[in-house]
Amino acid sequence: MAIVFVALPLGFAAYAAMPHAREVGPPPAGFANISLVAADGVPLAAWYAPSQNGAAIVLLHGGTGSREDVRAHATLLRDAGYGVIAPDLRGHGESGGGSNAYGWEGTRDVQAAVAHLKSQDEIRAIGGLGLSLGGEILLGALNATPALGAVVSEGATHRSTAEYLALPDRDNLARSWMPRVLYAATGVFTGDAEPVPIADSIAGAPDVHLLLIAAETEPDEVEYNTHYQAIAGDRAALWVVAGGHTGALAGSPDEYAEQVGNFFRSALIDRGWSGS
Repeated sequence: MAIVFVALPLGFAAYAAMPHAREVGPPPAGFANISLVAADGVPLAAWYAPSQNGAAIVLLHGGTGSREDVRAHATLLRDAGYGVIAPDLRGHGESGGGSNAYGWEGTRDVQAAVAHLKSQDEIRAIGGLGLSLGGEILLGALNATPALGAVVSEGATHRSTAEYLALPDRDNLARSWMPRVLYAATGVFTGDAEPVPIADSIAGAPDVHLLLIAAETEPDEVEYNTHYQAIAGDRAALWVVAGGHTGALAGSPDEYAEQVGNFFRSALIDRGWSGS
């Protein structure tokens, strides 16, 4: 029993703090390799494609992965005319910095990507698309990154104790013990502080539009994204898709292209978003 309730979450925390370096292949057609530097000096490797329609998207992969995992999403967005910047999160892929598979310092990486986009004359509106941890990071960065006008988040749940406890049935100690140990140990192993909770970030960014995608086979995804949708109110839409975690594009490519394309067009281009 001790193995389950103590050793297991400690093991996951130790893994989260390990380096998650990954080899990344050549950029997709229309993209170039670029380098970014976060405000705290961490170097980030990224792909970049310029915008054809005046809008650009920050594209984030999931935990322990790299931008290789969003290659298909990058191509879809570029083909639709959007500029795309797809960085490896710190400690992941070919980026530097300490690793934290729960992305507690991810807001700095989002802001570095946004700063690059803001420096491009052709870009007038900025959004974000993130898978799993990437979605959680984007949602958690909203209140600190006012240039973001629209975010598609697929597969987000929780990445900290406060976020885990956001649902009313999660505060039972027997149920929450392992997440509490996991996230406390992650803080010890990485030296990072838990990030601003997603719910607070959404509430603190009242102008941002959201498309929240959850897999019907993942009850946690549906529950947490229903909660996030309720916080955002009429600024958010929830799309529950068939298939597994972050599998919407692979499972329904035409519908995904239509849903995501229509969302970004409406939230960024049609409403004339400019942010700050």
